[in-house]
Parts: sequence; C-alpha cells; structure tokens
Amino acid sequence: MIDCGEGIQLTMRQMGLKTARLYSIFISHLHGDHCFGLIGLISTLSMMHRTQPLHIYAHADLEKLLRPMLDYHCEELTYEVIFHAINPRKKEVIFSDRTVTVETIPLKHKVPTCGFLFYEHHRGQEPRKRYAYCSDTQYRETIVPQIEGVDMLFHEATFTDEWESRCAATMHSTARQAATIADKAHVGKLLIGHYSSREDNHTVFLQQAQEVFPNTIMAVERETYIL
Repeated sequence: MIDCGEGIQLTMRQMGLKTARLYSIFISHLHGDHCFGLIGLISTLSMMHRTQPLHIYAHADLEKLLRPMLDYHCEELTYEVIFHAINPRKKEVIFSDRTVTVETIPLKHKVPTCGFLFYEHHRGQEPRKRYAYCSDTQYRETIVPQIEGVDMLFHEATFTDEWESRCAATMHSTARQAATIADKAHVGKLLIGHYSSREDNHTVFLQQAQEVFPNTIMAVERETYIL
C-alpha cells in the first residue's frame, strides 16, 4: 500500500481487497491525508486476529507520532508493527524481495516527502514492469532520470493553469506540469490525481495535461488501472 488516508478501510472493503495480503505500507510524507488512516487500520487488523508482521516505511517521525496512540489504543496487538525509517530526501532502495524492489524518489514539498519507484524483477521472457508514484510535490525535473521510461507514472496534478500561482506557496504541481514531467521522462502512461477542490470540473485537469502528454488518464477513486 502507498499512503494511508482516513477512508482506507472503507475503500478496501468496497474494492474487495484482502487485508491478509497487506504486508508493507509506504508513506510518502506525514501530512494527515496521507497517514491518518494508519491507526484505525492497525487496530482493525488486530481485531481480525492478524498474526503476520506489518512493515511501515516512512520518515522516522511517524513512529514518534504513532507510538503513543499504539500504546494507548492498541496495547494488546496480535501482531508486530515494524517501522522502517527512511530519508525522503535521499534516493535509495528501501525494500526488495523475490518479485519487486522499491526505491525512494526525493520530491519537494512543505515537509520531507518522497515518491516511490516500484520495479519488478525479471520473470523469464516477460518484460519487467515499472511504476513511479509522485504525489505532493512542486515541479521537479531532477526526478526525470530516475523515472525515465516507466510503464506508468502517477504524478499529482493539484492545480489547473488558472491556479498556477498557488504552486509556489503550496508546493504542488499543475496538470500541465505533471504532463511535462511525463513527456520529458518518456513514460508509457501518465495517471494524474490529487485534484484541488477549487476546480469543480475535473475534466479540465485532463484536457490541460493531454495538451502536453496525450497518453494521460485521470485517477478516479476505486478504479483499477493496468500498467
């Protein structure tokens, strides 16, 4: 799982996702909309008598924030929660198993933030898939070499052109900027999301992104996208 907002348990139930298959959670940064769902999820997994460890990869401050709540609300967990401190400002491999490797992508936001690059290991004659997740960041061309040629890039598109002046203050990107990154990195597909509530018509985000990078699609809640 990448990030863990408040509605995560409801979304997982609606999508029929099995919590028993959840072993690792990667948190991009510590703004609430990306991590407020963790304590509830951890508690629910215990009530379901989970026994497998749960690994959480995040800035070191996350454990400091969650530990008091775990001690108070989840005193008798049925499984172990293992925190792995990462440095969001540094590109490094933070996870690897037989099938996939995960690497951090340093981003630029109001708090230490990173994206994640997932790449499969070779499986015989099948080409490996690569997916890059870049949420909550200003336009940042330094990430282009790291995500070059990925099969799919998720890049935040908080603002339309009309609100571009807000990017510097909030450290977010426009849909057009996300598309520019996709174009420069020669990615296969661009998936945009994280839309500002200032814009009611979300098709504007898609239109502006596709003017730069035609193979852009919009992230819609509870939809599934194939790399």
